[in-house]
Amino acid sequence: MTSFLGTTSGRLCTTNVTVRRARLRSVAKINLDLRVLHQRPDGFHELRTVFQTISLADTIEIEYEPSRRTALTLDDKLAIPDNLVLRAAHAALDAMRAQARVNFRLEKRIPMGSGLGGGSSNAAAVLLAVPVLAGHDLDFETRIALAFELGSDVPFFLTGGTAVGVGRGTELYELSDVAREPILVVSPGLHVATETAYQALGRSLTFTRSSSSINNFQTFARMLGERHSAEAASAFSANDFETAVFSQYPQLRKIHGRLRELGLAGVRLTGSGSAMFAIFRCKTERESARKVLEGDRVFRGCRIMPAELLDRRSYQRLWRRQLQDHLASVDTLWPPRSRYER
Repeated sequence: MTSFLGTTSGRLCTTNVTVRRARLRSVAKINLDLRVLHQRPDGFHELRTVFQTISLADTIEIEYEPSRRTALTLDDKLAIPDNLVLRAAHAALDAMRAQARVNFRLEKRIPMGSGLGGGSSNAAAVLLAVPVLAGHDLDFETRIALAFELGSDVPFFLTGGTAVGVGRGTELYELSDVAREPILVVSPGLHVATETAYQALGRSLTFTRSSSSINNFQTFARMLGERHSAEAASAFSANDFETAVFSQYPQLRKIHGRLRELGLAGVRLTGSGSAMFAIFRCKTERESARKVLEGDRVFRGCRIMPAELLDRRSYQRLWRRQLQDHLASVDTLWPPRSRYER
């Protein structure tokens, strides 16, 4: 990896052997199912969702050097304000009581404001990688606590795979891995404000349909577990944001309707949007559909991105591979443990 420590131009003499480097793929997620229940006394909403990691990913390059004073820099072409990468790095270093110069380069491929969890994934990537590079043993419970403070979706990305999210989405229960089915992600480039989407739902403290929503959610989760296929279980899925968001954004309604007209399976909004996805049984079917979408003017201006579902075992194997130069052993331990631990 080309060194970029201490500069924005990418040039530096790298004679200091204490500099540790890693290049990370920080993957996205979709919500295979999402039910919004009553509003909670704390102002948030009670949720039931199934998270699923997918192969679409940002790239984060890290250079870590122990130092007497902490200094963090981020090379980010989009200049994202209050970037979660830096917030997560500060949180991890503070928890380890470590000081370092840490420099990040972030290349975004996951569309922002799309419901794909790119920022949350970036934060979790830092929480997984920085302790390994630092040579400190940061226990998993501490990482979970830090993740919770950084954002509701961040804890999920510490383990990946398929998981039920309860409460604000931070209470997680692992589900059995599903097949690594191919998908298409369609991003219209719109930013849907999550707070506005919740307001449009009109859920109050006394929302009366929570029981039926939970029952329907449990049916989907059961079918997913029995069939081990998101495509096969998709007929039982729902996303409660779709009605409200589509009424606010007619373009999204049109795109969703066209995807349905084309007979694609498992077409769903992810999160509160604006990205949507469709699930396929094989890559041949996906590529045929991609060609149709790219020639359809309804999708003009959309990013149409092929990806696949990423199971937990593959997700954790990815992390061990990305950090293998800094691990004491590459085995089934989770999270990865540094060979520099003191």
